[in-house]
Amino acid sequence: QSPEYLKITPKGRVPALEVSGGVLTEALAILTYLAQRFPEASLAPIDPFGLARAQAFNAYLSSTVHVAHAHRLRGARWADDASAHEAMRAKVTGNMTDCAKVIEAHYFDGPWVLGEKFSICDPYLFTIVRWMPADGVDMSAFTKLTAHTEAMMQRPAVQRIVALHS
Repeated sequence: QSPEYLKITPKGRVPALEVSGGVLTEALAILTYLAQRFPEASLAPIDPFGLARAQAFNAYLSSTVHVAHAHRLRGARWADDASAHEAMRAKVTGNMTDCAKVIEAHYFDGPWVLGEKFSICDPYLFTIVRWMPADGVDMSAFTKLTAHTEAMMQRPAVQRIVALHS
């Protein structure tokens, strides 16, 4: 909500990426832009169904999982009553655990979300899974999510970014 950031995006609470064409906001748009901007990296499927599956996964993270997490810290977005904020916080562990169960059971086609290849789905999932322990999720129950996090941590670019936020 800083004045500097609000100049970049009046939304204030979403990621923003400034590129030659302007400012992009929202994780889904930014991830898709990066995949299309750097096609040689093969970050997204080129077939329509595969791309739609990637978008569906990232939409689930954005509209369901990320929102479930936000209830722990940002209840004031949805209610003014302090008791409502507490009620929202009380639901976070269960809601995030349910989300982890869905991802674990239905969204892994290989070591990466979409199969054998790293894609735009993987960094977003990595970010959200790193929030889960603080949300009260018992990660020992989620072997695929844990293995995914470990694989992500082997990537030099991820190591550099995690070091900046530690």
